[in-house]
Amino acid sequence: MQELIFTVFITISYVLTPGASGATSLFNVVDYGAVGDGKTDDSAAFSKAWKATCNAPSRNPILIIPATKIFLLKPVTFSGPCKPTSIHVLMSGNIVAPNSKMAWKGFHINRWLAFTHVNGLTIIGSGTINGRGAAWWSQPCLHKVPKGVTCKGPTALTFYSCNGLVLKGIRHINSQRNHITISNCKDVTFSNLHISAPKTSPNTDGIDISGSSNVQILNSFIGTGDDCIAISSGSSHINITGIACGPGHGISIGALGAHGEDTVEEVHVRNCTLKGTMTGVRIKTWQGGVGTARRISFEKIRFIRADSPIIIDQYYCPSRVNCKNETSGIRISDVSYRSIIGTSTTDKVINLSCDQNVGCTNIQFNYVYITSTVPGKKAYAFSFNAHGNYTHTRPVVKGLQA
Repeated sequence: MQELIFTVFITISYVLTPGASGATSLFNVVDYGAVGDGKTDDSAAFSKAWKATCNAPSRNPILIIPATKIFLLKPVTFSGPCKPTSIHVLMSGNIVAPNSKMAWKGFHINRWLAFTHVNGLTIIGSGTINGRGAAWWSQPCLHKVPKGVTCKGPTALTFYSCNGLVLKGIRHINSQRNHITISNCKDVTFSNLHISAPKTSPNTDGIDISGSSNVQILNSFIGTGDDCIAISSGSSHINITGIACGPGHGISIGALGAHGEDTVEEVHVRNCTLKGTMTGVRIKTWQGGVGTARRISFEKIRFIRADSPIIIDQYYCPSRVNCKNETSGIRISDVSYRSIIGTSTTDKVINLSCDQNVGCTNIQFNYVYITSTVPGKKAYAFSFNAHGNYTHTRPVVKGLQA
């Protein structure tokens, strides 16, 4: 229904727009040769339809992916800049990846579907993107590689340098690696998404954000085998609201400080529920990093059987091999936790492990109450070189220094 209303609204707006071109503004992928039987490679047809849409003389062209069809796509990039100031994609049908990894032979292995340099892009609909990622999870390399060499599978959906981006309503399942990447984008709104993969699927982050600003992730379900949402260097003014997260690794900032100077600021996470996640809300940095993570807030968060609900980890080293102990570190400051309740499967429910030289400053806890899922088991908080205050918080954060 929302797709029909959307199409009618956009079409009427186009017709009534003074000076609008007389050229067609609707571009159906079927009209460009797409079959939609789930078996035929429709990549070329989608590329042709995109090229026509991107070069349309009309102000608001609409690319239509029709309902009741399943479109098989090999790796494909939808590139801009485009002539129209805005482009709409109405995604009512479904898109699936090839079953075989060999379909990536001759393509960059790092991505499947990508939009690059497209401003004013809106993708809306109830269709599903299925990455068929199981073939990649156990072995993300295309060919046999020497022992010790690691590979990364494709990101299912990449947005690079797309300003004024809207993504709404779609389902996204079983990505090869992370489901969605937002990189070098401004003014982004994602809402009403459903992103899922088995909790055992490795590196299947829901949404990864890097080098982007003014990003809103709203009212969505994300349950995968890794971070529900991960925020990396160069990101600012990130608003995450109304997210149901789990399974997965929670909502993360970092890891920061692995290469060069990293900065993340103005990240605000509100009204979210994390259920059965391996970690809750966390900030993680490598030893020896340079940069800042500041003005970050977590408010009105609910944990349900979360493992390690609140973490600041400035000794991040997942391999636990050859871990550094450096004199420099990312400066973490102005972090607030407010109106947070829930249960934890671990007794260490708050873990503030700040850098031994730099430390964390202005860490605030207000009305935070987290208990153990084990009846009678006492929950506790750990704090090292963290400075700030707490009020109305249980367990008390005794090590938090004023």
